[in-house]
Amino acid sequence: MSADFSLSPLIAATAHWLTRAYPADGGALQRGLAEAQARQAVTVAAWLCYPTELDAQLVALTGPGGSDRLDRIAGTDAAAPSGHGAGGGVGGFGEEAGDGDAWRTWVDEIVASWAACLLSHPHLAAAAARALARTHHGSAVPLAFHRLTRPTATDLDAAALMRHPDLLAPIAQLHRPRLLARLEADTAPAG
Repeated sequence: MSADFSLSPLIAATAHWLTRAYPADGGALQRGLAEAQARQAVTVAAWLCYPTELDAQLVALTGPGGSDRLDRIAGTDAAAPSGHGAGGGVGGFGEEAGDGDAWRTWVDEIVASWAACLLSHPHLAAAAARALARTHHGSAVPLAFHRLTRPTATDLDAAALMRHPDLLAPIAQLHRPRLLARLEADTAPAG
């Protein structure tokens, strides 16, 4: 199983958690733009957090931990109806009767915290996107994360809550030191 496939459920669930905790205000276009930004931030964060194929396979095997602590900190209601927001399931997760919150078990707290840091601080987002080149994922998939690193005014309006530094601070602060250490290690000159 490839590393990118191993992280797909984690990325989908964590991005979904962000868009539910910090929803877009507006119609389908705004929700779509906010989702794209969340997905890019979570992808960058996940690829940095699990930089090798082995890392990705280990987290897929052991599970990322779930959203319980994040829900408490952000004040989201895990018992809210799963039909909240647009659309049905998340990635490969259905939200049929009985498993409406099953996706929450695939939310990764560290990745959500790192994504919150990236969304609320553009200089960190740019540094993180550059640091991907030193990971298995970045070298395998040359992607640009423009909505994350160079958002337009429309992007910023669509994700106003999800990019607000004060609103994201409780989540971002959880694992910010670890992200900063990772970025510092990735940008240090080889010696």
